[in-house]
Amino acid sequence: MTHGLNPAQKQAVETLSGPMLVLAGAGTGKTRVVTFRIANLIRHGTAPDRILAVTFTNKAAGEMQERIGELIGTAKGPKKRKRKGEAEPPKPTIGTFHSQCVRILRRHAKRIGFPTKFAIYDRSDQESLARGVLRELRLPNTALKPSDLLNIIGGWKNQSILPADAGAVAQTDKEHLAASAYRRYQDGLRSCGAMDFDDLLVHTELLLQSDQEVREIEAGKYDHVLVDEYQDTNGSQYRIIKSLAEAHRNLCVVGDDDQSIYGWRGADVTHILNFRNDWPDATVVRLEENYRSSGQILEMANRLIRFNTTRHDKMLKAVRSTGQRPRILQLKDETEESNLVVGEIARLLDRDRYEPRDVAILFRTNEQPRLFETELRKMNVPYVMLGSQSFFDRREIRDLLAYLKWIDQPDDEISLLRVINTPPRGLGNKSVQEIIARAVKAGQPAWKVMCDDSAIADLPPAARRGIDALRELFTDVREATLQSLAGAVSTLIERTQYFAEIRRLYNEPEEVEARTNSIQELINAVAAYEDRDKETDLAGFLSETALAGREMGNEKDKLAQRNAVWLLTMHAAKGLEFPVVYMVGMEEGLLPHNRSVKSGDENDIAEERRLCYVGVTRAQETLTLSMALTRRRWGKPRPTTPSRFLYEITGKAENPNKYRKQKKRRV
Repeated sequence: MTHGLNPAQKQAVETLSGPMLVLAGAGTGKTRVVTFRIANLIRHGTAPDRILAVTFTNKAAGEMQERIGELIGTAKGPKKRKRKGEAEPPKPTIGTFHSQCVRILRRHAKRIGFPTKFAIYDRSDQESLARGVLRELRLPNTALKPSDLLNIIGGWKNQSILPADAGAVAQTDKEHLAASAYRRYQDGLRSCGAMDFDDLLVHTELLLQSDQEVREIEAGKYDHVLVDEYQDTNGSQYRIIKSLAEAHRNLCVVGDDDQSIYGWRGADVTHILNFRNDWPDATVVRLEENYRSSGQILEMANRLIRFNTTRHDKMLKAVRSTGQRPRILQLKDETEESNLVVGEIARLLDRDRYEPRDVAILFRTNEQPRLFETELRKMNVPYVMLGSQSFFDRREIRDLLAYLKWIDQPDDEISLLRVINTPPRGLGNKSVQEIIARAVKAGQPAWKVMCDDSAIADLPPAARRGIDALRELFTDVREATLQSLAGAVSTLIERTQYFAEIRRLYNEPEEVEARTNSIQELINAVAAYEDRDKETDLAGFLSETALAGREMGNEKDKLAQRNAVWLLTMHAAKGLEFPVVYMVGMEEGLLPHNRSVKSGDENDIAEERRLCYVGVTRAQETLTLSMALTRRRWGKPRPTTPSRFLYEITGKAENPNKYRKQKKRRV
């Protein structure tokens, strides 16, 4: 079971009980250790379905499940083909924090006043609800935009701050306005039988903390809990894991405090730093042998991260040969920087040593890549950039998913109002507003009013015909879901004549074809969901798509299939590796970012340093760091200051930790 593992990896795999912290540096084989450890637990008698592994992306969960299946399959001989009707063998529960929370909430949602089939609102749904709340409060868009309100509320939820406490923590004018809107926003979600993405964590945490019976039921399902990327946990995730593991204490967390770069979205690095405070008897294993980068690159990375005072003591050691010495380039301005970098990449590709997909240009902010895009186009170098429109954000997909959400959860008013007249069916704005007004007056959901003949008898004939059509559609599609979800979606598309609507809206044949293909892909996704699991329902599919729509991992997978140079932020680059890396814009104000410099908080600078460290450790063979001596701001060239990190990685800055006494190898 431990063949091919180094001593530290072997220790992590063979330690099968009690709390354990695995400090897994960049490129040290973290995923291999986690999967081997789960497989080893199963080999030593732990029932697979008594193991819970929590990740941060569906992609990571899928890969983990697949690798474990291969390891266990090898142990038990050739994989047998499952006969029709034969039960699936038990498997470990492996999924994201949010998917695990959905499982818990589906089982116990009624205890906190939500329907079992609660809807999960995506960003667009949230903005519709937020817009309505701000309108009710008569707040102009200039005072507080829906997106601002959601960002503030999301920040509070990441800190487990509830509506009742928001006013006390609000500091700015916008935050005080948001505090007054927060409760209405939550009430709006509850009235629609919905939760937003952050609620999945907040409600699960409250449920586990306040209901002892639920906590015992959920914690009692597992004998072992493993958490990947533990450095990225926020307060809710930390407390959820603690609730699930404190009874049996078989908790294994894997992560790297040096790669904690998501503080801006609630991640708290102190969870991994203070693990031994929570679990004093924990075993600590350090994975330091790096299989990714050359010795010269790791030397630079180690030198840089040592400037962070609060961290676990560890140092990456190269397994592969020394390699090329990383370069630092100082260019006249941002134009020369983009010209030189892209020119070098073009020549590199011409020599056929590397494929375009082997090269990445990393930057700190989303504004930086414009010049590089221009140059790449000029040089006919193929490139891809993270941040393009998600499949789940396309209009036709959003429309069809809104239909499905409403059919699954009729009280979901946001989804109903999106599709009530899409395609047009005689329900104009005036009729819709009248329906909403009557629903508010009656204290009932809009759909209940629409299903009451007496309540709509005086509406215009066209509006009543449209409502009748919706009623029939609702009944027919809902009945179809009992037979086949894919068939139900096909029925929905046929009954709404959605393909005809696409042809009506778009003139270009290519556009019609692209959107038609998107709809076909949705049907494929539903069919694949049904094939994967025999216990399927519409609520399960909608939950899966809501969670998948929030991930960048899907986009990364699609981009990886294209043979093109990568343009991406350092945040987006985490988890990836490239033979050739260019880190551009290495200037004060860009990296570290101006916000962190101005805050004066050393913790903010420490996170920026970790972000730089993540960038450096993406490189396998060749690393180039560049800066512009002048950069245009407001149309005029302004002199820049080299990033402090350039001085640190080259040994030209005095390290305050240099003479600090090295602690013994403990946390």
